[in-house]
Amino acid sequence: MASRRRYVWSLWLCAACLTAACQSNESPSGPTPLPQPNSTITYTAIGASDAIAIGSSVECLPFVDCPNGKGYVQEAARQLKARGFVVNLSNFGIPTAVIGKDFQNLGAQYGRFIAGNFVDNEAPFVPAATTLVTIFAGGNDVNTVTAALGQGAGGADQIGYINSQVKAFGDDYAAMLKIIRDRAPSARIVVLNLPNMAGMPFLANVSLQQRQAAQRLSVGMTTTVINPLTSQGVLVVDLMCDARAYQASTYSADGFHPGDVGYAWMAAEVVAAATTSYKSPPSTCSNMTVVPN
Repeated sequence: MASRRRYVWSLWLCAACLTAACQSNESPSGPTPLPQPNSTITYTAIGASDAIAIGSSVECLPFVDCPNGKGYVQEAARQLKARGFVVNLSNFGIPTAVIGKDFQNLGAQYGRFIAGNFVDNEAPFVPAATTLVTIFAGGNDVNTVTAALGQGAGGADQIGYINSQVKAFGDDYAAMLKIIRDRAPSARIVVLNLPNMAGMPFLANVSLQQRQAAQRLSVGMTTTVINPLTSQGVLVVDLMCDARAYQASTYSADGFHPGDVGYAWMAAEVVAAATTSYKSPPSTCSNMTVVPN
């Protein structure tokens, strides 16, 4: 079953790339302010399994319209339509995807199947007419690095290794944003930061060392890579310091993917960031140290 699923995902990925490659590479000029009432929002979602509602009561297939999906992307589109906007959605979410080829290669080195990455397989296909982009990156990257650490990566200097991976994540994030902005310079960009993954239910019963690594990675990615993007005009939805990110009711049975409740919360924040003068994330909070360092 797993190998068949990988094969099907690969076919969907190839089909999406071929379709996207035929789109115009011209970009509209000028930044996009808040959308006007009853206007058209051309929405592009960059993500992994979260973007196709994995864990919800109505999961979606990659790269296809899924109007009844219960993920945050589909719910955000419905909420925007309910507010009077016309929404054209392109959803490039790839299950298992990580941010860049380096993390994809790291996963392969330690036996993890990763179907694609945001830099190579999603960002280059953002339509030029896009006016709203959402990005949720990092969860699979944290899991990839912690799995590598568990198999000996980093040797005696695991903190140094983690710090280097956080920097690599930042480099990939910058490359992804440049591609998106080059293709769709008028897009309003809304990104979600990471919760402290050491406090998520799926890691409740692992070793303290693994939780410490997950904390150092997710907090580092949020505070040094994602949150500072507000200085570049990017809107950041804060999961790190929101208590809802640590409630069991937010998650599906696997403790990693959100369920309907969690996705609905995320969608509401995405819509607020897309349509209002949105708040900046806190610079620090108690959730950043749920386990001792």
